[in-house]
Amino acid sequence: MAKRGKRYKALLEKYDRNAEYSIKEAVKLIKELATAKFDETIELHMRMGIDPKKPDQNIRSSVVLPHGTGKNVRVLVFAEGAKAEEAKEAGADYVGSDDLIEKIQKGWLDFDIAIATPDQMRKVSKIARILGPRGLMPNPKAGTVTNDIAAAVKEFKAGKIEFRNDKTGNLHIPVGKASFDEQKLLENIKAALAAVLAAKPASSKGAYIKKMVLAPTMGPGVRVNVKDATDFATKKSV
Repeated sequence: MAKRGKRYKALLEKYDRNAEYSIKEAVKLIKELATAKFDETIELHMRMGIDPKKPDQNIRSSVVLPHGTGKNVRVLVFAEGAKAEEAKEAGADYVGSDDLIEKIQKGWLDFDIAIATPDQMRKVSKIARILGPRGLMPNPKAGTVTNDIAAAVKEFKAGKIEFRNDKTGNLHIPVGKASFDEQKLLENIKAALAAVLAAKPASSKGAYIKKMVLAPTMGPGVRVNVKDATDFATKKSV
């Protein structure tokens, strides 16, 4: 286990690490725990009741966070001709085809989201082994393989994020920055949780979300009561 500094240890004394808090209590507390010298990202971590070894139980979807993640999202688009022009006009940071593929093959990965038109996927498949492990491979389920390029670019620039479970069946979703007020964080969390619930695989049995933790980049995590959080996600208002 990594050694913790004085700041981290002092933060642990502010709350009961073994207690489960309501989502609203957790958001209030997490803002107090985000004391690093930079604007920390707040993430929602969930242990899911799925078997990631079974393809039909994997989770992969996307959600538009009402207030974005607080991060400038760099969008890359694989497209040619008129679709490439649409991408540029919509605000994509990088647009191209073979040229971008070659650049990525040489090690360049300075982007956060990759979108492709369907006709580009045969070419993009050449770099699947590079993009896939990093969660950057375009996928129809996540809305990153589409002919509606302009809409996709605008959504991701405005706060749409893709989420997928890792190899152990856990989900990690950024829901904002420590500088966000509590209301904005709650509204982002509500949207994220609603999307996770909607993405439940039909073959998943038993408890879908087994454990939930809210945590800042450099601070300790706060355990969240799963029932309270899921009830919160299904209510009409925050």
